[in-house]
This record gives sequence, C-alpha cells and structure tokens, in this order.
Amino acid sequence: MPDYISTSNHTFHIPVMGTGFTIDTPIKVAKYGISSSISLVDDILIEQVRKFYCDKENEPYEKMSNTSEDPRASRITAYLNLVDRLVKRQVLELQNSAFEEGSEICKYYELLPDDAPLKKLYLEMLACTDASRKKDLQKTLRCSAVPGSIDVNIMTKLDRDQYAKGEKLPATYADAMSALRGFAESTLSSAIVFSAGINKRLYRYMTQFKDFYPDENGECKKKIILKVSDHRSSEIQGRFLVKMGLWVSEFRIESGLNCGGHAFASKGYLLGVVLEEFKRKKNELLEKLMPLYEKALLAEGAVRGRLPDDFRITVQGGVGTAAEHEFLLDYYGVNSVGWGTPFMLVPEATWMDSVNLKRLMDASEDDVYLSDASPLGVPFWNLRTSTSEEKRRQRIEEGKPGSSCPKGFVGFSTEFTGKPICVASSAYIRKKLEVLPQEGHSAEAYDKIKERILAKACVCHELGGNATIPMGIEPDAYATVCCGPGIVDFSKIATLQEMLDHIYGRIYLLTSHDRPHMFIKELGLYVDYLSKEIENYPAGLAVNSAAFLEGMRENLFKGIDYYQTLSSQFVEESRQKFLAGLAKMRSALEPLFLEKAEM
Repeated sequence: MPDYISTSNHTFHIPVMGTGFTIDTPIKVAKYGISSSISLVDDILIEQVRKFYCDKENEPYEKMSNTSEDPRASRITAYLNLVDRLVKRQVLELQNSAFEEGSEICKYYELLPDDAPLKKLYLEMLACTDASRKKDLQKTLRCSAVPGSIDVNIMTKLDRDQYAKGEKLPATYADAMSALRGFAESTLSSAIVFSAGINKRLYRYMTQFKDFYPDENGECKKKIILKVSDHRSSEIQGRFLVKMGLWVSEFRIESGLNCGGHAFASKGYLLGVVLEEFKRKKNELLEKLMPLYEKALLAEGAVRGRLPDDFRITVQGGVGTAAEHEFLLDYYGVNSVGWGTPFMLVPEATWMDSVNLKRLMDASEDDVYLSDASPLGVPFWNLRTSTSEEKRRQRIEEGKPGSSCPKGFVGFSTEFTGKPICVASSAYIRKKLEVLPQEGHSAEAYDKIKERILAKACVCHELGGNATIPMGIEPDAYATVCCGPGIVDFSKIATLQEMLDHIYGRIYLLTSHDRPHMFIKELGLYVDYLSKEIENYPAGLAVNSAAFLEGMRENLFKGIDYYQTLSSQFVEESRQKFLAGLAKMRSALEPLFLEKAEM
C-alpha cells in the first residue's frame, strides 16, 4: 500500500479532543481527506481500542501487558500502525469505487468546499458528455483522492516518570518520551502536535529519530506542529527546535479561553490580535528560522536535497459559522481552521456515549463552565451534567470523595507521599482535607480551597469513557465531557455531510442567529476570568499575580481598540452587532480593578 502525502483540499481540521472523543477519528474521516489528531496520553485506552478494531477488521491481535518490554511505546506504535493500515485500505477502496450516486468517491468530492479546484474538476466530470474526456477526468480524480493527515497529540507537561520495583526508570521511559517514541517508530507519514508549552528534554529526544529529518527530496516523514497562544512563544520554541535541525511545519494558534478541554489563559492576548501579529510577521519568522535550520542540518551533514518548504499557520478556538471560517482564511491568511467542539455532535466523526450526548444537546450556558476539575491545576472546560460530574458529586455526598485513580497519568504531587500521586485521587483528597483546618485560612478562603480540592476529577481515565462506553469496552464507566463553550450554539446531532455543509456555508446548523461573534465571545470569557481573579485576590486565592492581572486588563483594552478598527472589514449589519458587543465588553471591563480590588 502506498505512503500517501496528505495535501488536504479541505480548509479545516479536527483538533484532538480529550483522550476518547477522537481516539479513532482518522479511521472514520481520513479517507475523505479530513485531517484529525489522536491523543497519545492514555496508552491503556489505545490498547483497548486496538483490540476493538483488530476484532472488527479481522486483524491479528496480541496483547501488550505492562510486563512487555517498553509497553507504552509499543502499544502506541502498534495502534498507529493499525490505523495507518486501515486508512490506506479504505483509501484504495474509495479510489476504486464507481462514480455513482452514494459512492465513497463521490462523497469524497461532495464534501469538499465548493471553490476547491478538485471540486470544480469533479463537477466538470459529472457534466462531461465526451466519454474519453470523462474517463481521463475520473482517472485524475481517483489519484487525487488522498487521505487527510493522521496526526497525534502530546501534552508536553504530561511527562510522568516511570518506576519499576521502586526504582525510577531512565527518562526515555517517561510518559511523553515513550509516546514520542511510539509515534516516531510507527509507519505513519504525518505530524505530531505538541501542546501545553515547551518540554526541552522531549524536544531534544526527537533528534534520535531520523523520520523528523528531511530525506533527499526535502520531505520529513514525521512533521512537527506547535500549538501556541502568541507569536513570542512560536519564535522561542521554533528557534529551540530548528537549532537541532528540527523543522516546524506548522504553528497552530489556539484561543487561550475559547476552546475545549484545558484552557490556558494568556495575559489578555486576544485571538484576533495574535493572528494580526502572525499575519504581519510570518515572513519575518520564516526568515529567522530558516538560516538556523539550514546551519544545523549542514553541521550534522544531513542536507542531501532541498530544504522543506512547508510553513503553515493555522488557528482554532471558538469558530462556529461559515462567515467566521472564511474571514480567518481570507483576512488573516491562515491555512486551516480547527473545528473541534461542534464535532462532538457528529457520531460519524467522534465517540460519545448516548447519555452524555443527550445531555450535551440539552446543555445551557450554565451547564458548560470553566472548572477546577483538572488535576493539572489548569482551568478546564466541563459539562456540569456529565455522568462523570454526577458521580463525583455523589461520592462527595457519600463521604467518599476522590477517584480510585486507575491510571495515574497526572500523578505529580509528592505533598504526602514519596511517589507522586494525583490530586484527584481519594488518597490525596483524604489527606488534604485532614490537614486543611490546620493551615490557618480565613473562613472565606477555607471554603473556596475546600471546594477546589473536591472539584478535582479523574479526567485522564474518564475522558476515555466517551469511547469505551459505546464501544462496549467499559459499558458501566462514567465519562467526562470537556466541550468548549460554543457547544451551546448547537443542539442537534449532525451527519458528517451536514457539519461540513455548515462549515462551508451550504446550510446553517446553529440554533440561534443571536450568537456573538467568536472574537466577542472570547473577549467576554476573558472579562469573566479577570473578574473572578480580582474577586479572589484579596483572600489570596487568585491564580495570577497583581502585575499579571493588570497586564491582562491593559491588553484587553488594546484588543478592544484593535477590534474597533477591524470592524471596518465586516458588512454593515455584522459590523453594527460586532461594535455593540465591543461596547458592552468595554463597559464590563472598565470598573474592574478600579472598584473590586486594591493592589
């Protein structure tokens, strides 16, 4: 089977969502040219899903237990190789299918945006009456039906060290390091997405694998994508990597708060402002990185052909309409736009159990909240009505708070133990609640700290429940739903065709036309975040320093000024609504700091 190089004709991608939602999304959608990402956090889930698909596809299966040599990396490699084989098989079948109504190859082209060159070629073929010309067009279309990229995602901070017989193993066996090795040794020709900041030992470890370096044609079999929140971060991380001869093929900009899952609040750097800087400095960034990259390759004697010419800027976080999608592509010149949370309502693309799916469709704005659930201590978007949250509250009521911590991927606390444990575990919560009264907190602070302790949830295991419940692997499990706030604008299950038609403006799936623009929504989330931080500051419960919060307020005002100017790019009706939203946000921001806190 050939190694396809993905050159997607789509203008969107599906980002990683939790550990379970997109665990097999490439198997479902890659054949249609759609790129998506698999989380490499949970190798236990990965092994379970591998068995599921081996049984389903009559593939041989041999279990990899914890006693196997290099179990985590081996599980990941085996699963990614399986996904690679299955997608290649699907693509060959698709390419060989007949050009007739309802066929796979027709679906491939009907899903494409209407202005895609291949879509136009497909429509030309359908209208063609010359038999010879029609046959030639069909041959071209068959060869051009290439799959989307089967990418993987690593949260760089989830790099827990491993132990055997009480002894810490070498760093290469740490979680993120093993996951990287699992991907690097797979047959995939795709990209690894690094999120949650820089991990220098992880980045250095990539130099051990030849697939991250260019071949004689300048192609890297394994590409690198950095998820960033601002331009400065992209330059710092990019320089660190290219100095080792590792090229960054894509910088993936994500909103700090208007996203799903973990929310990494920036210092008030709004998405539009960040995109404007990338638009202005894209060539400058390329000119800074390329000489360093070329020098590093020459030093290693690795240059055998041309240098890579791929350099993409993509964006994700809160997009919900075709108009927003097009604006990001046209005005900021990004190469692709990530659509995540809406795909939670597309069973053809993602997993979710039936109970949580119904609750997600019925979710109100109050049901989707920025929680303290994550053991990482990072704000985490959560569905209040999920079965996981329901069970967490039940355990508290029964006097048995906390999780049994079946997997321990986020076990980092040594506050009470020599070996790191998770702050969402019952072992940690029990000990923490015992010592809390002795720490001398005020009554107000005590109640809020206790609430934060009890809010912690077993996200590393229960995020996987979204897949293991409907797959029948763990039918009685509980599942966390880490949807972004934009889910409240969608309330119906959609087919893959319907969601792509919505993305490309062929139909409209939103429940209301009153939804605020994605830039206004993000601004409002930052105003709310800042307000809560100010409220918590006097009691010493704010996450950020006074200087950070002051800087956030200042940057939000600068962002409002920028959006005021940007509004000239909108049509009249949209502009007036956008400006009204800005005015409302400015009014909400002005009294903050001045009246709520003295710093």
